[in-house]
Amino acid sequence: MSGVKVVTFGCRLNTFESETMRKAAESAGLNNAVLVNTCAVTADAVRQARQTIRKVRREHPHARIVVSGCAAQTEPDTFAVMDEVDAVIGNDAKGAASAYRNLPDFGVSRSEKIRVNDIMSVHETAPQMIEAVAGHARAFVQVQNGCDHRCTFCVIPYGRGNSRSVPMGAVVDQIERLVDNGYQEVVITGVDATSYGADLPGSPSLGTLARTILKEVPDLMRLRLSSIDSIEVDDGLMDLIANEPRFMPHLHLSLQHGDDLMLKRMKRRHSRADAVRFCRTVRELRPGFAFGADLIAGFPTETEEMFARSLEIIEECGIAFLHVFPYSPREGTPAARMPQLDRGLIKSRAARLRQAGETVFRNHLEDMAQKAGIHSTLVEFSGIARTENFTPVVAPGAPRGQMAHIRVNGHDGDRLTGDLVGAGTHHLESTA
Repeated sequence: MSGVKVVTFGCRLNTFESETMRKAAESAGLNNAVLVNTCAVTADAVRQARQTIRKVRREHPHARIVVSGCAAQTEPDTFAVMDEVDAVIGNDAKGAASAYRNLPDFGVSRSEKIRVNDIMSVHETAPQMIEAVAGHARAFVQVQNGCDHRCTFCVIPYGRGNSRSVPMGAVVDQIERLVDNGYQEVVITGVDATSYGADLPGSPSLGTLARTILKEVPDLMRLRLSSIDSIEVDDGLMDLIANEPRFMPHLHLSLQHGDDLMLKRMKRRHSRADAVRFCRTVRELRPGFAFGADLIAGFPTETEEMFARSLEIIEECGIAFLHVFPYSPREGTPAARMPQLDRGLIKSRAARLRQAGETVFRNHLEDMAQKAGIHSTLVEFSGIARTENFTPVVAPGAPRGQMAHIRVNGHDGDRLTGDLVGAGTHHLESTA
């Protein structure tokens, strides 16, 4: 192969960072190389990365394989011992061209492969400028990295370091560049996005950042947030939710569980009541708002009664876009030392959560279909688009990456259906 290929696992932040890795490697003159940007959220994510590395080597026997990302940061030896891997680069360096110069030769020792520093010693997140996000109709922009919290199940702070923010001016410059290159929707991402700004002069909040983006980049059609911690949402962000049509009515919540004792043992900062109250308040401010959320199935000591509270909160909060994680013990975390549940039970509970989420999603489709409004959508790929609240809708004939205005008339169980009533870049508020 020629050039640089990137394989990405995990979150939207990794999607953005994969583009910075590609750009850095190319500027360093790397060629015939595959960069693997790993995720450490679960043991299964690490396993999938190892499988993919072996597959890449079979398909590209003479390519250089460079591994980075959170799993490479937290367990570099896991990848360095693999014969298929040529180098392991830490999270703090993966966006720097210097990391890809003078890589070790094939067949070097395990220790020579590893280029991973102490992530806790990193105190700043350097702005990264990219022109595009390959394969995506919407762009992702990093505004924050790391996390100061220590949830008992989570290894990510040890892969990302402590919380640090990108200055607002650099974020605005990046988004202006992407909009100039044709992107009409941007998702701002971070490991703990709602902690944004605490380390910057004046401590600007996430709401302040979002409002500044919309003011300074008037040609940006749509702004979204990735996963957030609802307990940290500031008044400025709530005001945008209520009053700014360019701020899209969809949020993905770091919910994790529906039982208060489980949340306490996870060392989460919100209660069940906090989560329910937040969802109710947001929908009162902006009817039609949609929520996604992460839930963990089978956390240590979880009883059937506790699990039932997670099942119930899916409907109570109306979680239409549910991500379920079967609990996976991560070495070094407090939860890994707690009494573990049977893996079969964890798998069964995860399936039950997904089934409940599918029911809420179908109800969400039915509700939107009955309202039969006109929606301004962004076409993700040929024939499929997303409404303002992130609901998928069939959009036949609409070009990828462009806006399409669709009058919804039904659904097929997986997506909304409707008629194309216009296309273009101008903003059209939903009539639903």
